[in-house]
Amino acid sequence: MKAVLSSEWLKLRSVTSTYHSIGAATLTVLLGIAWTLYVTALADERGTLRAAAPEQGFLPLVQLSLAVLGVLTITSEYATGMVRTTLITVPKRSTLFLAKAGIVGATTLVAANAILLLTYATSRLIAEGRHLGFNETPFTEGLPTLLASGLSATALALVGLGVGAAVRSTAGAIMSVVTLLFVLPGVANYLPAPWNTRVATFLFPNLVPQMADQRLSSRLGDGFLPPWAALGVLLTYPLVALAVGYYELKRRDA
Repeated sequence: MKAVLSSEWLKLRSVTSTYHSIGAATLTVLLGIAWTLYVTALADERGTLRAAAPEQGFLPLVQLSLAVLGVLTITSEYATGMVRTTLITVPKRSTLFLAKAGIVGATTLVAANAILLLTYATSRLIAEGRHLGFNETPFTEGLPTLLASGLSATALALVGLGVGAAVRSTAGAIMSVVTLLFVLPGVANYLPAPWNTRVATFLFPNLVPQMADQRLSSRLGDGFLPPWAALGVLLTYPLVALAVGYYELKRRDA
């Protein structure tokens, strides 16, 4: 298993798509700085201003970028035909898939938390002494949301890996991730009450605030999940996707 992990880590860090995906996620730091500079300038004019925290406003960029990394980890091998060589080297597909999931999970967890923490720190340093709302919360109170955000990005990357293994198409897997992250929440808004609120609480983008013990909004109050339940739902997404991906990887020929 150790040799397979080393091999998967070598493959992940030897392709440019890994750096492109992480680089795209790192843009969150620059966008966070630009956003904070903008709102601090407005606050200087108005005296006070309520603004969204940049690490939350730009979280979808981190999630989507790292999800693409998860997708490409498996679909790029199918596109180039390297999956045949990989399966000859590691014929036990469960070991191979577990190693890929482990490397993707560890890499994206570290990357997501580092990016979000850096965005958090730089925005607070720039906004120091100004009343912007997001910089008035103590770090200990904001830490649960920060950790939940990093975990959500890792979960979505593993979803991308699982879906990529199932459909074997980069475009199809990325479209599935985009649907999960952006399309389904919009569709839920058009469901009749009270199903719109009930369904919305279980959708991927709405799990982070619930994991941090925050209500989504007053209209979603009756569908609020406790933190442990929200965490369980979040973990269900990658577990189901990886299970389906492994089933298809084991069932079909390369």
